[in-house]
Amino acid sequence: MIPRLDAAKIVARDPETMTALKHGVEEVGFFTIYNTSVSRNQMIRVLECYRTFFQLPDDRKRAVDMARTGSNRGWGAPGSEQVDPTANPDFKQVFDCGFELADGDPLRSQNLLVYGDNQWPDLPEFRITIQRYYAKALHLSLDLLRAISVSIGEDESNFDNAFSRPMALLRGNYYPPRPDWAGAKDFGVAPHTDYGCLTLLASDGVPGLEILGSDGQWIPVDAPVGEFVVSFGEMLEMWTGGWVKATMHRVVGSSAERISVPLFFNPNHDTNVAPVGADRPILAGDHLKKRFDETYLHLKEAAPS
Repeated sequence: MIPRLDAAKIVARDPETMTALKHGVEEVGFFTIYNTSVSRNQMIRVLECYRTFFQLPDDRKRAVDMARTGSNRGWGAPGSEQVDPTANPDFKQVFDCGFELADGDPLRSQNLLVYGDNQWPDLPEFRITIQRYYAKALHLSLDLLRAISVSIGEDESNFDNAFSRPMALLRGNYYPPRPDWAGAKDFGVAPHTDYGCLTLLASDGVPGLEILGSDGQWIPVDAPVGEFVVSFGEMLEMWTGGWVKATMHRVVGSSAERISVPLFFNPNHDTNVAPVGADRPILAGDHLKKRFDETYLHLKEAAPS
């Protein structure tokens, strides 16, 4: 059972809600939330911005193609990612933006992959709408992470210092209707676990997301517009010594197009995300770079042979 939780009760640390949260964190790896600071109307505007972008001709989208930058900011064309090396590249399109450092920050030039400059399409209201949502989604994600910290027996501020310059990536996913040519190895996004810490996922309400249950069966999970699916990545599972569960999930695709908007909420580049007592540190930025290099085809092609 995937818990559906009232975000206001999470903030209030309501005991029954926190028990359900703990189950979602430790056993399922997913839960959904409603009654957040993000209104349904704001989410509709965000979804429409992404829809307008993805409907542009490819030549206009190529003006912000991430394959030109060596980063992961901007448009990712169909087939530009391969999250599962045993499957074909994903047939979805994406648009990524993220946290930008101050001009004088040395990490800016040293870590273009995770702190690259955003690229914005020439569309009225797109940038301001997406940036406003990004700011709200950051706050909501940190509030959730504080509650999760409490649920696993830690102080609620346990993670705060690690998110002053987060490698937080906001993505618009466009899943077209499943192509006629698609076979068993073709997915909107192939089975995978997220790479980072916490994922806050909004969608247009069209079904598509499935998670792998403990019985080996795929379980549909989604939320209507204005509600969110929350999940966890490899980094948080590792960082908490396995207390938090990263669950395999996928989008096969259907006859309907679908737009989803995940915020991948990841800590500062130099955060040690190794479990307590580990023999060596694992820097969050190194972990993300490794996983990005394994996923984005333009980064695979640029890697030294």
